Amino acid sequence: MTLSAFLDSLSQATPPAGTSPYLASLWWDGKGNWQKAHDIIENLESDTAAWVHAYLHRKEGDRGNARYWYSRAGRTMPEVSLEQEWKDIVTDLSSH
Repeated sequence: MTLSAFLDSLSQATPPAGTSPYLASLWWDGKGNWQKAHDIIENLESDTAAWVHAYLHRKEGDRGNARYWYSRAGRTMPEVSLEQEWKDIVTDLSSH
């Protein structure tokens, strides 16, 4: 799925069928439902989940917790805007 198609899907009531939990989390965040996005990702154990989790805590404003999750994901906190990071993660995960 392209970034454009993912963005278009935000007009729907639910994420597209077959969407991974990582992209579903970002989808709900894109809809403005941070809590649902966090609920989906918080108990998943993978580097990808940690990356999405880190982004969500960065968005929340909890930079200390975000740094912890970026570290778990093997990444550093980016200097780009939250909007750009969201797009970067969606693009990366959609290409798999």
